[in-house]
Amino acid sequence: MTTLDKPVCAVVGVGPGIGAALARRFALEGHAVALLARNPDFSRELAATLPDARAFTCDVTDAAAVDSAFRAIRADMGDVEALLYNAGSGVWGDVEQVTAADFEASWRVNALGALLAAKQVIGPMKRAGRGSIVFIGATASRRGNVRTAAFAPAKAAQRSLAESMARHLWPSGIHVSLVVVDGVVDLPATRRRMPDKPDSYFVRPDDVADAAHWLTRQPASAWSFEIEARPFGETW
Repeated sequence: MTTLDKPVCAVVGVGPGIGAALARRFALEGHAVALLARNPDFSRELAATLPDARAFTCDVTDAAAVDSAFRAIRADMGDVEALLYNAGSGVWGDVEQVTAADFEASWRVNALGALLAAKQVIGPMKRAGRGSIVFIGATASRRGNVRTAAFAPAKAAQRSLAESMARHLWPSGIHVSLVVVDGVVDLPATRRRMPDKPDSYFVRPDDVADAAHWLTRQPASAWSFEIEARPFGETW
């Protein structure tokens, strides 16, 4: 526990969508929330609206930056009890359009960054005998579509990493899980691109955050590894 007598939750990849919703949901549930983002402008503004929240600059593709950010979190707030990995940018294009640099960049954000962040919290969680690590994934982890030549392999790597971690860490009391987001996230930008779509077409960030929080509250005798989050109108 921190000096504020609150469990610490770290949200990696904080923007105005799911990342912000995760931060608000866990703050509401009594966590001290660490907000990690490559560009900290938005996360600083968000932290100012939440009790006991702090923003940290972190490029998840840079091992030294990840180490620095989590050292600061441990020093300022305490050990992380819940890690929510939401960093997941992608490069869109078919195999002829994407470059090797595109492919590597997508992998570094979705897979390498997930590994680097997880390794920062596993030790303290094992010593405590408890903890939660939730990855925000995508349907692309299960199939490669035409324009996901870079994104799908990166998300597939993330999912495989999460599954390997779950098998290894569950016996230590660390619940590793994955939320597969299947649909278009409800953001101002997506609304502008799709003005003809009804509310029911979109995945609401607050609802994904509720699902992630539910995963961290599951009893150990009935843990879930993978759940799906999609609106009813999504084709699947």
